[in-house]
Amino acid sequence: MTHREKVITALKGLVVGGTMLVPGASGGSMAMILGVYDKLVSSVSSFLKHKRASFVFLALFAAGGLLGMIAFAKPLLALIERYPMPMQYFFLGAVAGGIPLIFREAQVKRFSWRLPVYILIGVAVVVLIGLVPVGKVQSEMEAGVLSFLLLAVAGFIAAVALVLPGISVSYLLLLMGLYDETMRAISTFYLPFLIPLGLGLVAGIVPTTKVLERAIERHPHPTYLIMLGFMLGSMAELYPGIPDWSGVPLCLLTLAAGFCIIWGISRKA
Repeated sequence: MTHREKVITALKGLVVGGTMLVPGASGGSMAMILGVYDKLVSSVSSFLKHKRASFVFLALFAAGGLLGMIAFAKPLLALIERYPMPMQYFFLGAVAGGIPLIFREAQVKRFSWRLPVYILIGVAVVVLIGLVPVGKVQSEMEAGVLSFLLLAVAGFIAAVALVLPGISVSYLLLLMGLYDETMRAISTFYLPFLIPLGLGLVAGIVPTTKVLERAIERHPHPTYLIMLGFMLGSMAELYPGIPDWSGVPLCLLTLAAGFCIIWGISRKA
């Protein structure tokens, strides 16, 4: 890998890392758009076959991603705290903006009874994730074995979103009630929170990479339709309610902005 390729890899990691912080914007989709997704998957799933090359590539990409997350965490957290309703509508628009990409990847050519079934399976997954009790014990996240284990489980679940295009790590954390806490932990580099979450993430990446890569290769149609259901279900979970009349124009503007940004980027995928 040349010096230029190393810099480009780190920069792509920076963009993907920043994207992962926005609920609705999939880091996997952004990796596809940047032309780095296939190499990421192969580097993880075939790490032992090309140890040195895979390690260098993944280390550079991860370093860029971590830098992107740290750089964008505080600005995003400040916007969420100051404009909670408009930002929720922005996230909602971002989720909607990614739906055309997933539908296109599913290669739906004609209607069949399987289509709504696969979509409903994805919606059911969102409902089940919403029932995970991680967010119920945020007051106990300071320390302890229980909080460590719950954060590790949350990291393992988030690994699916990290690997699979179309699913956002951030709105998975949002559904589990951990988005704000994760953003604060990243912005303040709070290790008691980040370490168990990171360990769970790392533990889940390899198995999910192998399973999901095989599912996309062998069964792309149902896999992407389930992803579509996942995103449709997440929109219902993310809906913040109707804003007051004075806030309607700004919320509509942020909704449109979120949709157009993600939809415009996904058209290049």
